[in-house]
Amino acid sequence: MKAKFLKERLSWILLIVAVQGLILLIAWLDHSIPITPVLYAVFLTTILSLAFLCFRYIKETKFYQELDNWTADLDTDTLPTPTSPFERIVADTLIQQTTSLRNETYENTALLEYEKDDLLAWIHEVKTPLTAMKLIIDRTEDEEMKAQLMYEWLRIHLLLDTQLHQKRMPFMHNDLYIEQVSLKPLMIQEIKMLQSWCLQKGIGFDLELEADVVLTDAKWAAFIIRQLLTNAVKYSEQDEIRLKSFRDDSHTYVQIIDNGRGIDPKDLPRIFDKGFTSTTEHQDRSSSGMGLYLTKQAALALHIKISVESTLGEGTAFTLRFPKRNEFESVISV
Repeated sequence: MKAKFLKERLSWILLIVAVQGLILLIAWLDHSIPITPVLYAVFLTTILSLAFLCFRYIKETKFYQELDNWTADLDTDTLPTPTSPFERIVADTLIQQTTSLRNETYENTALLEYEKDDLLAWIHEVKTPLTAMKLIIDRTEDEEMKAQLMYEWLRIHLLLDTQLHQKRMPFMHNDLYIEQVSLKPLMIQEIKMLQSWCLQKGIGFDLELEADVVLTDAKWAAFIIRQLLTNAVKYSEQDEIRLKSFRDDSHTYVQIIDNGRGIDPKDLPRIFDKGFTSTTEHQDRSSSGMGLYLTKQAALALHIKISVESTLGEGTAFTLRFPKRNEFESVISV
């Protein structure tokens, strides 16, 4: 702050130095002027000028030091109190701009909330014709046509499901119900959901569930497993996807292993980033880059640790480590 003050007042300091120098120059050139009183006067005025600068530094920088420490949280009540007309101009301008920004923020927040609620309502409305469509498809006798229709229905269903969970993600903690969840029925339900797609691609599943119970939220855990299974099916062809569970160091682990196209080593650190797709298959427009990002966010809220191992061209293994009871910061309900 001292350096800034001196820089701000540099022109005044140079003026004082110039005036003092001019007085000394005149006294040196004009021998009729006694030099001692001039030196004494210059010394006193220099001391006075330095004292004045110190006084103005303390008085002027107090407001700006408080302003520099002010957290721009749209709270104008915490603004420092101005003590001069120029400080009042600064404070009034900040109050006007902050008030305008706060009002605009409230309007944008309300608009986003309205759009979110509208989208959620639309998704729920779309589910009704989707359910009717599913019933119609189930009654279709042509098996080939039925498989194709089920595949397209599944794609729409998964897109809506991802969009629904994405909108709920910011308020996920309000929706959690922590309990003991059995893995087998949860996984079988998700596999059945993808059955038509798997039949079309010739993909099977192998379940090796040594540990069956985990402490988690059933709905959001199902979403995580659904996203990982969808990824495994999407990037595999005529293969078998293995689902394993086991206990180690008092934790329950779940692995989803496929023999698909794998992930490039340079992509591995970024696969959970929002919007990231792939550098090796960058032209793949079917990937939105949101699935694994949402999976990671849901896992963080559930205290589930996700790790991944992959070899390009050979396959990928996602591992979920479910928490122990005492690893939850707060258990909503058990």
